[in-house]
Amino acid sequence: MKSDPRSYRLFQRAREVIPGGVNSPVRAGKAVAQDPLFIEKGDGCRIYDVEGSEYIDYVCSWGPLILGHRHPEVIKAVQDVLARGVSFGAPVDLEVELAEMIVEAVDSVEMVRMVNSGTEATMSAVRASRAYTGRDLIVKFDGCYHGHADHLLVAAGSGVATLNIPGSPGVPDAVVAHTLSLPYNDIGAFESLMKEKGDQIAAVIVEPVAGNMGMVAPEPGFLEALRRETEKCGAVLIFDEVMCGFRVAWGGAQRLYGVNADLSCFGKIVGGGMPVGAYGGKKEIMEQIAPQGPVYQAGTLSGNPLAMAAGIATLKQLQKPGFYQALEENSARLAEGLGRIAQRLGVEVTLNRVGSMMGMFFTPGPVRNFEEAKTSDTERFAAYYRAMLEKGIYLAPSQFEAVFVSAAHETADIDATLAAAEAVMAGL
Repeated sequence: MKSDPRSYRLFQRAREVIPGGVNSPVRAGKAVAQDPLFIEKGDGCRIYDVEGSEYIDYVCSWGPLILGHRHPEVIKAVQDVLARGVSFGAPVDLEVELAEMIVEAVDSVEMVRMVNSGTEATMSAVRASRAYTGRDLIVKFDGCYHGHADHLLVAAGSGVATLNIPGSPGVPDAVVAHTLSLPYNDIGAFESLMKEKGDQIAAVIVEPVAGNMGMVAPEPGFLEALRRETEKCGAVLIFDEVMCGFRVAWGGAQRLYGVNADLSCFGKIVGGGMPVGAYGGKKEIMEQIAPQGPVYQAGTLSGNPLAMAAGIATLKQLQKPGFYQALEENSARLAEGLGRIAQRLGVEVTLNRVGSMMGMFFTPGPVRNFEEAKTSDTERFAAYYRAMLEKGIYLAPSQFEAVFVSAAHETADIDATLAAAEAVMAGL
């Protein structure tokens, strides 16, 4: 389905000079048979395409914009830094301040290193874990996406799931041979693997709240089992909180569930919408990182002042009294409203939600892992997506991506979304 004329023309131009016309695969809209909209601007919980059409936005730049678009304090912080310069390739005060905020907020993080993306963060955390343990094997979980590093593109979610790609050409078998993938939430399978190979495993990496196969919450006891078994065999437990960190709670999923990791990866919200990533954890592991230790990792733009300023300004807003309570109330209003509408109209859906992250699957469910997520009716989702877009509701163009609510979404926005969803579901 073609987008509006100007977006369509831009997409045709883009396809001549950019692979697939996009700089990240899911944006192309292939899974929903809808050409992408080119966005002109954002304001609060709304975005506006190049035709001037307005949409209530539940993508929020794929999660970072927990405050909504163009929050005045974030914009001011970035403008103030621009008066100083864009990047220096040298230490600045702001990277120290943001690191201190993360260390204070996340109980398990004693030291943190800034990078430029979630992929850099997870890749670096795995490297540090292998060096620290002297082992090679890593364990991940089906449907969890940890970026596009070679060794993590095994049974990955996100765009890999959206485009139905089992892995990726260009990734040597020898690299992925050291990566073992298990069903998410399967405690028995994990315990069995650790009993068999625990002394060979360097790290277990997991999204504590999975947001890349739709949104899937950890079952009771799952995260606790990961913590217990990794401690037993001396493996490093890595929580990939690039998506859920500071979104589901202040201090992340580990604060919400009371389970601490050895290393944690962050991105998205800690950069306030700027390109940023971070990984941190126990001092004894982080001290392995160069120049303090022998594990090399570097980045020209790591800790750049623009990203640091946006992150600091964002985290300051999250600390205000009542912030997460208000976000929880509106997120619950959306999820519960969608559930009531679907039930009343006889549309089979499963709704998962943790805080302001949500997944709506077109399947009777439950959805506790990637295999169950894949039972969703993706054609029905595509029809739902296109009809909601026509009504001014902007969702991620994939059944296997999360819905995000921001602090800029007000009750009236939620109610307008529910009214659109009711009309759309009635026609499915």
